[in-house]
Amino acid sequence: MKNNITKEECNSLVASIQSTIDSRTTRVIKILNKETIDLYWEIGKLIFLEVKNKGWGKQVVNVLSLELRKKYPGSKGYSSSNLWRMRNFFESYQDNQKLAPLVREINWSCNILIFEKCKDLDERYFYLNMARNNAWSKRILMNQIEQKVYEKYLISQENFDISGSGQEKLKTSIVLKDEYTFDFADLGIDYSEHELEMQLIQNVREFLSELGSAFSFIGNQYRIEVGGKDYFIDLLLFHRQLKCLVAVELKIGEFTPEYAGKMQFYLAALDEQVRMLDENPSIGIIICKEKNRTVVEYALKYSSKPIGVSTYTISDTLPKDYEKMLPSPEKIAKKLQIFENL
Repeated sequence: MKNNITKEECNSLVASIQSTIDSRTTRVIKILNKETIDLYWEIGKLIFLEVKNKGWGKQVVNVLSLELRKKYPGSKGYSSSNLWRMRNFFESYQDNQKLAPLVREINWSCNILIFEKCKDLDERYFYLNMARNNAWSKRILMNQIEQKVYEKYLISQENFDISGSGQEKLKTSIVLKDEYTFDFADLGIDYSEHELEMQLIQNVREFLSELGSAFSFIGNQYRIEVGGKDYFIDLLLFHRQLKCLVAVELKIGEFTPEYAGKMQFYLAALDEQVRMLDENPSIGIIICKEKNRTVVEYALKYSSKPIGVSTYTISDTLPKDYEKMLPSPEKIAKKLQIFENL
């Protein structure tokens, strides 16, 4: 019998045990979470029916809370405010066959955050899915809601749904913002595209932070050769979560349809010459000072490569009025269909 174990063998065994523990722990947490939501659902149902049938007011939950905390001392889940949340939670979701199953897949804190911050059912559907699919904590979820990720997703202009699975399409769409703020850029009144590019390079940390997490910088004026001629992409990035190259073109004027054709050319070259075998197809982001939304829609409609078009501002201004820019209910429903295949 072998009495000694090598360091490599020990590390391998520890890694296997750790993987088993983490896997089982995740399963246990999911089971406990579902049971907690089911419990709160049933409590909410009981309170809802009693209040409805007997005409009780909200004051009844104060009495219930007092008695339940006597029965279960130390429990924080039976405060009067939380009991009333359970009641409202059940009332809001009881007849919604699309949302009711989703609420059982995220924790109670995230559920309440979505329930209280998002009054629109489509918005709730969006955040329930995103919290579930990305395992968002309450803090991350709050940040996403405050940053109006739902509204930005609806108004973003891209054709990222031309390829990939439902989950990949959604991940890609969430990457794009409709407008970026480059308030860190030190630019004069009459600046050039080169000067804008240099400011982004000199402040690359702030630039990547504005784009969003998971972006890595590869280079600027990235050279590709096609047909014996050199072409240069303004900025080349890599997105770690999407596992794909991201070509960025900067324009200090208004978007024109020709920009989409040029970006499609760049993406084809990147996929053929630069993309590695285990990477996803490259995506392109055209960042302009201004854009006509109808022109962008037409320019991207039949593009065979995933391209997004955003605008930028160099001053830290108040957010735009998203309500005026949101699409029709029919278009919202179509855009949210992406979750049906997840």
